[in-house]
Amino acid sequence: MDDQKYLQPANRIGFHYFQDQNHFREKDLETWLPELKSLGASWLVLQASLQYAIPEYFINGLTANQIEPIIFSPMRFDSPQGLEEVKPIFTAYAHWGAQYIILADRPNDRESWPSSAWVQEGLVERFLDRYLPLANLAIQEGLKPIIPPLTPGGSYWDTAFLRSLLDSLIRRRQNDLLDHLILSAYPWTQNQHLNWGAGGPDRWPAVKPYQCLGDDEDQRGFRIFDWYQAIAQAATGKETPIILLQAGNNGNTHANNEDLTSSISQAILMNLLNQPVEDPQQEGINLEPIPSSVISCNFWLLADDAQQPYQPYSWYPAVGNPLPVVHVCQEMVKLNPPAPIEKKLPDVLQKEFTLKDEMPVRQRPIRHYLLLPVQVWGIAEWHLEVVKPFVRKHRPTVGFSLKEAVLAEKVTVIGNEDVFPETVLDQLRSSGCFVERIQGDGTTIATVLAER
Repeated sequence: MDDQKYLQPANRIGFHYFQDQNHFREKDLETWLPELKSLGASWLVLQASLQYAIPEYFINGLTANQIEPIIFSPMRFDSPQGLEEVKPIFTAYAHWGAQYIILADRPNDRESWPSSAWVQEGLVERFLDRYLPLANLAIQEGLKPIIPPLTPGGSYWDTAFLRSLLDSLIRRRQNDLLDHLILSAYPWTQNQHLNWGAGGPDRWPAVKPYQCLGDDEDQRGFRIFDWYQAIAQAATGKETPIILLQAGNNGNTHANNEDLTSSISQAILMNLLNQPVEDPQQEGINLEPIPSSVISCNFWLLADDAQQPYQPYSWYPAVGNPLPVVHVCQEMVKLNPPAPIEKKLPDVLQKEFTLKDEMPVRQRPIRHYLLLPVQVWGIAEWHLEVVKPFVRKHRPTVGFSLKEAVLAEKVTVIGNEDVFPETVLDQLRSSGCFVERIQGDGTTIATVLAER
């Protein structure tokens, strides 16, 4: 399989950040960015609510350092979420450079639902009735909703739940979601060795929901992704990217062991970096490779405050020294530093932008061109609103085409480097255009345009 098939950062190393919303201050960013970079982190799972957005500077600080935020904002299952309340938050995240969002957590678990709702029939369909409006709004605003993680096993068996969910998406013709399908999974070890269940149902065909007989191994272990991939392949006919959450977690809050947590996390890390490593709980047996369809593996947990329930799992405990795996990870990153991410022209522009010979200014048919961004999912309405006063005042040609922009004497570009890389602007300049860039949030852009 082509590893470049999936759009992803430099590597697959990620972490869960604090499991609250009290650590999004600027000084928190200043504290943890150096640590994340020393660990080679390319992903960070951020716990958030659907009522308040994570601050813009925090998102920007991560993306500027080539760390992809995964926003984890589980909805409530007891009542539908108001879309009008959530839309501004989704719009903001997309404009700030975030891409991935998880909108539910463990919908196959009895504890996630009000007791009256759990006992009703059609759990998967009722979940999708609540989930799809949010997911489709996220897509509309430019985000990539990730199919939420399920409890391995679970009150409603997770593999059966996932297959029913995918079949329902196909039946409901949820093509936008299916075309950009991304799964997530909890690879909890559950006291099993790390190769437990490797190979999925192809290797363990006798395994059925709610039962694991004799020496058969099932999905309730680190290799849960082998099982989910097989289900997705059977349902959709294609391979699906998978994001792992809480890697290194045993899944049992009463069975935590600091030394074992560290050794398991270290083994997963080396496995993730394609280094040969022996299973820490199965002497003499090497771990099987992690497929490239696993695009992100987020370790549990970067840090938590003292006296908090997740503090014993932290790589950086509130009291005492970091776990040994921290030093191992830092040394491995020094020896094998992640490759820098090359800024490339977005796919939606790549096909149309081929500059010809420089055109003399006197021959340019367009005096002033206002270049607005267009995403794969379409055009953001807020861009059209924010430029209206500028258009009334200067009457530029307004468009979304670089082929048209190159015909102008002056080009005003709305958007940051993620939308229009500096290499693109340099090409416009080299063709003879005078180019200015305006970027920031909606208020900043509106203010700058008003001053022109």
